Amino acid sequence: MPVWSLFGNIQLLRMPTPSLLIVPSRFKSGKLYSQIPTSGAGDFTVTRATAATRVNASGYIESVASGIPRLDYFASGGTVGCPALLVEPSGSNLALQSENFLTTWLQANLVITTGYTSPFNNTNGTLIEANSSTARLRQTIAAITSGTTHTFSLFAQAGNLALASGVSLTIQEGTATNYASGVVQSFRLDTGTLGASGTLGAGFTLTRASIENYGNGWYRCNMTVTVSYTPASANISIRPTSAIASNLPATVSGGSAYIWGAQLETGSVATSYIPTTTGSVTRNADVVSVSGAVSGSIGQTQGTLYAEVDLRNFPSPARLFGISDGTSNNRIILLFNTSNRIRLLATVATASQVDINSSSQVAGIFKIAVGYALNDYAFYINGVQVGTDTIALVPACSSIFLGNAETGLAGSNINDRIRAVALYTTRLTNAELAALTTP
Repeated sequence: MPVWSLFGNIQLLRMPTPSLLIVPSRFKSGKLYSQIPTSGAGDFTVTRATAATRVNASGYIESVASGIPRLDYFASGGTVGCPALLVEPSGSNLALQSENFLTTWLQANLVITTGYTSPFNNTNGTLIEANSSTARLRQTIAAITSGTTHTFSLFAQAGNLALASGVSLTIQEGTATNYASGVVQSFRLDTGTLGASGTLGAGFTLTRASIENYGNGWYRCNMTVTVSYTPASANISIRPTSAIASNLPATVSGGSAYIWGAQLETGSVATSYIPTTTGSVTRNADVVSVSGAVSGSIGQTQGTLYAEVDLRNFPSPARLFGISDGTSNNRIILLFNTSNRIRLLATVATASQVDINSSSQVAGIFKIAVGYALNDYAFYINGVQVGTDTIALVPACSSIFLGNAETGLAGSNINDRIRAVALYTTRLTNAELAALTTP
């Protein structure tokens, strides 16, 4: 894809040339290269102390080594798209044997067959077939405690379509099939849509659920649950059914589904897949930043920030793109706020200068820009002016951060994908800001 195509139909050569431009494409271990400047001053340092996964150009999940920037090709609808930089916080998979359902997982009334092609393009996919209405896989999780939020996810593919193939996930207390407290969410694998949900007892609250198309017939099924007390025995379970009856999963003999990649993690978002075997596994956070020699690419008295991001998860708070002096004292940053709002903040010597919030957004691709100069800030999203500020100073900045905190530490990570970023050392006009951000 041509470098300029991510900016739509705007002829950037008719506007000032960016002082810094990154459309994620070229990298090596610990480094993400900028297209501008070509001197290397705009190349970003990437740190992550563990391996992590991404979706490659063929549409399969794969593992990359520590320190490798994750150019992720996943696009909505399961279609491989242009690469975007995946930036995530630290996360841990608490579900053991995430691909082997014959060991730690306790099974009842299932026929389990291994050796099917998985989203990893290996043969670790598993077919589960119910031979009773009580068929299930179950695993005890000791880490579920009062006040915590957990997200349970599973990759699944339709089995017996004659039975409206689906899968249901539960987080519950107790070991019985007809548990007294817990929550269930079902997923229609024949249509790729959410099924019904149900809650029994008190203390378990389903706060979010989604199903994502990963291509090749595979969907990632996600449910997020908050627990208000510490269960004596907490469990996660998987059943080959999309039916819910009396707030419980209703498995039918003969129901089936292909499954792979079970993951239970703390938090309200299903992050990239973390494989496990006999113990939980942690993926460290991605930290992407550049400082020092890049100061010349940052407009010190006036300038423009541009970011194109693929937002699906809306964690809050989370950074999108920003410049700073390496602290939170002097900065201009784009971030998430509560209620799925995109926010512009500017600070000089710890004093707030600009604080503008967008309206609540839905998932999608956003083109965001802020033009700044003394007493002249303007904030645009997708061609529309969000707000202005005519009484505001400009901070002195020497560092740039992508998807993580302006202090350079792993914190408030975006947990989503960055398609492009650019800086200008001039404040673009409002007409240019509107044109630059128009989808």
